[in-house]
Amino acid sequence: MHKVLVVDDEQVIADTLCMIFTEEGFEAHAVYSSAEALVRARELRPDFIVSDVILPGINGIEAAVEICRFLPDCKVLLISGQAATSDMLEKARSQGHEFEILAKPVEPELLIQRLRSGVKVSRA
Repeated sequence: MHKVLVVDDEQVIADTLCMIFTEEGFEAHAVYSSAEALVRARELRPDFIVSDVILPGINGIEAAVEICRFLPDCKVLLISGQAATSDMLEKARSQGHEFEILAKPVEPELLIQRLRSGVKVSRA
């Protein structure tokens, strides 16, 4: 069973996505901050991270970059309700990370499709 770590500071969103992913056969866990994501990713060793970009403290892109350092095979899918994420994404790309960002609100079917097909992450 594939493990998914959902990261969103809006607990209702994180918990709802976990419920949907669990119903679709994934082992899903929710956390509500990047700091919590870094700790839980080390413990759970998830196959996938589904994370909001705009989070308190370090943003979701920075957390994803850090997680990929110790889990290089982990696939990352970012979601954001804000258009101001392009600068953050460009910084990650300049470091050799290619993350996909989907705009909120995201249809659960689209997220499930992305997880089932495996999110392509390329690194330099």
